[in-house]
Amino acid sequence: MVLIAVVCTVIGTVTTLALRSHLYEQLDGQLHEVAMRAVGGPDDGGPRPQHLDDQDPLEFVVIGPQGIGTIGATVGDGRVTDGIVSTSKEENGVTTPEAEPLTDAQLTALAAVPRDEKPHTAEIPGLGEYRVEYLNGRKGAFYVALPTENTDDTISTLILVEVSVTGAGLVAAGTAGFVLVGVATGPLRRVAATATRVSELPLHRGEVTLEERVPEAECDPHTEVGRVGAALNRMLDHVHGALHARQASETRVRQFVADASHELRTPLASIRGYAELTRRGREEVGPDTRHALRRIESEAGRMTLLVEDLLLLARLDAGRPLQFEETDLVPLVVDTVSDARAAGPDHHWRLELPDEPATAHADAARLHQVLVNLLGNARTHTPPGTTVTARVRPHGPWLYVEVEDDGPGIPSALLPHVFERFARGDVARARSGGSASVASPAGGSTGLGLAIVQAVATAHGGAVTVRSVPGRTVFTLRLPALVPLSPLAPQPASASSAPPYPSAPPYPSAPPYPSAPPYPSAPPYPSASPHPCVPASPAPYSQVQHSLNTPSEQGT
Repeated sequence: MVLIAVVCTVIGTVTTLALRSHLYEQLDGQLHEVAMRAVGGPDDGGPRPQHLDDQDPLEFVVIGPQGIGTIGATVGDGRVTDGIVSTSKEENGVTTPEAEPLTDAQLTALAAVPRDEKPHTAEIPGLGEYRVEYLNGRKGAFYVALPTENTDDTISTLILVEVSVTGAGLVAAGTAGFVLVGVATGPLRRVAATATRVSELPLHRGEVTLEERVPEAECDPHTEVGRVGAALNRMLDHVHGALHARQASETRVRQFVADASHELRTPLASIRGYAELTRRGREEVGPDTRHALRRIESEAGRMTLLVEDLLLLARLDAGRPLQFEETDLVPLVVDTVSDARAAGPDHHWRLELPDEPATAHADAARLHQVLVNLLGNARTHTPPGTTVTARVRPHGPWLYVEVEDDGPGIPSALLPHVFERFARGDVARARSGGSASVASPAGGSTGLGLAIVQAVATAHGGAVTVRSVPGRTVFTLRLPALVPLSPLAPQPASASSAPPYPSAPPYPSAPPYPSAPPYPSAPPYPSASPHPCVPASPAPYSQVQHSLNTPSEQGT
């Protein structure tokens, strides 16, 4: 379009300039003819004919073939002495030529024209632009001028026509080009749309059905677009085959893990039972044997937990449906924190709960396992005396469960990999088993705890994230709320709640967390309670204590 516009502009400009030059040549020819008639022929130096003296020297202005507006002026003694301009008068439908005298200003404008007997353009006050020529002949010296109005009007009309035709041509060319390009590139757009749909498919995991193909009508081998479409279809066929092979391999691996885990549970239980039976038997055994039996029990228990975790992950990967039901997260968190306190009395355990139920459509058993894993992870990977806070926070359509500790933090190199299976932790987290996961009851670690947390959260339509700096680590579990709740005012706690997911800003890298005041000492727990932890009773949640430690345990 730009090229067409440039070409049309060049053609129009050249045409206009050529026509203008031609019209002005014609006008100058007419001007010279009128001037020659005015002076009665060239001055040959001889005596003037007698009959010329009897004529008005300016009568040529009104009796010649020239049009209205012709100017004639006589020159004598080096100055313009007199001048008239032809006009017309219409009476009874008859047009009669007349002449009007020139004003002093008009005569002065004529006198300013060079007397070189060549046409010049001059602006005559009150009359407009004229072509003026000075000529000296047998009748004397004259200024003769013809108006350029008709010539300029012709050029202006030509320019208007050129602009109109060029504009219409550009619009027509643009419309035709748009239609033709649209028709020509339609197959290419459809090929691109197919590629876009394929790029939006979740191909990274799970069973993928790659059925997108370029239509056969767009795969004509005689066109470039058709060859591209055919090549894309061949590539998609190869990708589909590779994905199918991957899926088959993953299915076989999952089935093997599930079968092996299922089959290993019985012999492991037998090994553990026989070891315990032998250790507790009546026959006396030596201390080395007793220690070996305890180690057999411990490792058998750890292997049993590993097998159970592998079996659970295999089932989650296979998409086994969960047992969803209406679940209140508050008593679930209270129960798991109570269990964690019993398992880790050397840690300080705190609760921050809302004043109303936090209900989700969830699998209570799996969520209980998630909370056990998160709390066990905090207990195992932090030194004694660390404060661990479990927090339930509703916000809009989401529920947030946070497990926060003031331990040494997770190494930055490990942070992106904590939810991977068998991710290995750092000794700085003071763990006993070596992997970034939850500890088993036997004291070791399966390395699968946080992987299970992520898998269960994903199966619930939620997510789990972690933020960590030295002195503060927060695991945040996000779940869809059964009934959207309005955000509550923050509870008086030792650390402020994290911003709502997913709009939480990047976690600060400068330790420690700037807004966290010292953890307050918890008030004494009522002695009337038969259990050291808060019971999951139907009492109002506002009555739940924010600490699970007694004053004597704060210093442990």
